[in-house]
Amino acid sequence: MAVHVAVVDPLPMFRQGVATVLSAAGHDVETPADVLAWVRRGQRQVVLLTLVGEPDWELLGRLRDAGGTHAVIVLIGADDPGALLGARAVRSGARSVLPREVTPGALRRTVEATYDGQAVMPAAVASALSSAPRADAVPEFLGARRLSWLRQLATGMTVAQLARRSGYSERAMFRMLQALYQEMGVSTRIQAIVRAQAEGWLRADADAPGSRG
Repeated sequence: MAVHVAVVDPLPMFRQGVATVLSAAGHDVETPADVLAWVRRGQRQVVLLTLVGEPDWELLGRLRDAGGTHAVIVLIGADDPGALLGARAVRSGARSVLPREVTPGALRRTVEATYDGQAVMPAAVASALSSAPRADAVPEFLGARRLSWLRQLATGMTVAQLARRSGYSERAMFRMLQALYQEMGVSTRIQAIVRAQAEGWLRADADAPGSRG
């Protein structure tokens, strides 16, 4: 059974390696410049999409909204904190999740299983998905000010813009955000936003401790 596969990754060598592995297993592999046009062919297809930055997340959402019979497997780096990025990817339209460092055998098996309608993902991702966010579980260390920062960053605001709005220098804002990320158990802005979204902290009905009344 040959599966039609599109590989979307920023590194040409990675795309070539994936194409070699899957082509050797008898699958039809392409690296289309416009993957949205590719899925509109109407065939049953599988898209392998590496998530690196926000444009990749936007593409995942567009693939979800495109309809059709294609399924998306996302590839995520090993720095995913607690599998939260994988859980976010599934909620955003991915059927399966793999680490980018996946072995050739696991890649082949996942492509074939996903094509057959199964969902394949690490146990940590499944566990993260099964943990329902609670709007009343905003931790004490966050506070109204820090929660506001996360919400503004989640809208796409830059650190420089946030600093100006908050009345701090950009360097001071950066230091305070790094301290916040450390307390959250993450290391980057996108990881912090993903965790806050997964925990339900960014929801409109989620109030920081001490902000009620």
